[in-house]
Amino acid sequence: MISIDQYAYLSKLKSQDPMVKLVFCLMTLGVCLWADSMIVAVLILMVMGWYTVCKGGIPFSLWTRLMMIPSSFLMIGVVTIGIHASADPNVFMISIPAAGTYIGVSQNGLQSAARIFMKALGAVSCLYYLSLNTPMVDLLQALGKLGVPKLFTELMGLIYRFIFVFLETADRMVTAQKSRLGYESPRSGYRSLAALAATLFIRSYRRADELYTALEARGYEGEIKVLDTSFNRDRWAYLTPVAVNLALAAIALFLRRIHGGWS
Repeated sequence: MISIDQYAYLSKLKSQDPMVKLVFCLMTLGVCLWADSMIVAVLILMVMGWYTVCKGGIPFSLWTRLMMIPSSFLMIGVVTIGIHASADPNVFMISIPAAGTYIGVSQNGLQSAARIFMKALGAVSCLYYLSLNTPMVDLLQALGKLGVPKLFTELMGLIYRFIFVFLETADRMVTAQKSRLGYESPRSGYRSLAALAATLFIRSYRRADELYTALEARGYEGEIKVLDTSFNRDRWAYLTPVAVNLALAAIALFLRRIHGGWS
């Protein structure tokens, strides 16, 4: 079991109705994408981070490390938005001549890149709130009550379980390579990494096939039946998600009115 799944079971919000958490996540995610505002995205990042760390009891260091993973990819992606070419050097804050034109960074480009970057982080924080505080079994249960097709939820469950098979196989192979000084030097590290990439998929596939055979031997017919967890159904619990998202939507509309557009 990887750390994310462990923290989901140890979260202080685990006993909360997963339907409430799913609704909160989807509503906030929708507001983040609809608002298209950097200020609203920052507020969503703060709100969902507070719920995850303070209410859920997830360590702030873990949440920060997880947020850094998409941030590294986003930084590469937004560079192409912030930097563009134009024949007029006056539109740039900083520019360099290249092949009869100018390549540089403009104020509008920086604002667009920052807005997209923060909006993506705000959306990711919503998903981390759900994944770090809701075990997969409870999430599948909530999706089933929303009317999601049984085939879809079963595929999600199987894929989720086979991810652990893949990670477990990779961890064992890396441990075996380290015990043989496979990463002692950059040269040996590259060689070990190549061997890992070459055999990891084959071993993971064999392990997954063995697990599937074991399921069929135990009467698996396309559905894994588990006991549904009983949660305290409280309609008032939906009041907080609705109130928070109404406030965020009101802020987005207010910013649009005073700025004449999304900010």
